[in-house]
Amino acid sequence: MKQSIVRVRDVMHSEILSIDGMATVKMAADKMRQEQVSELLVERRHEDDAWGIITIMDIVEGVLVPGQDAEDVSVYEIMTKPVITVPAVMDIRYATRLIHRMKIHRAPVEHMGEIVGMVTLDSLILEHELL
Repeated sequence: MKQSIVRVRDVMHSEILSIDGMATVKMAADKMRQEQVSELLVERRHEDDAWGIITIMDIVEGVLVPGQDAEDVSVYEIMTKPVITVPAVMDIRYATRLIHRMKIHRAPVEHMGEIVGMVTLDSLILEHELL
């Protein structure tokens, strides 16, 4: 019996929370806390710009460990950019391998040049029957 393919678009979280790169890390942390998320998409400056992402680990490594004040550091100083995206139509088995091989835990989902969701290794493994 042929197994149906589950695509990234079928399992992604479609709510995308973003922040401007000029915002302070304190503002980003407050938004993450309020929304109970561990990452924010960093908005592009223009259509040809790359997407970025700021995660809890970026805050730990870029602000907490060096002992900087989160109000004195801008998101753009510690974010990851360009961000690795996965196509919405990709099979979740391949998306899981890609995310793992890139040593990341989450990736924005892209469709026709726009970010349409977010996918995480946790959701791929725990919420869907890959095993």
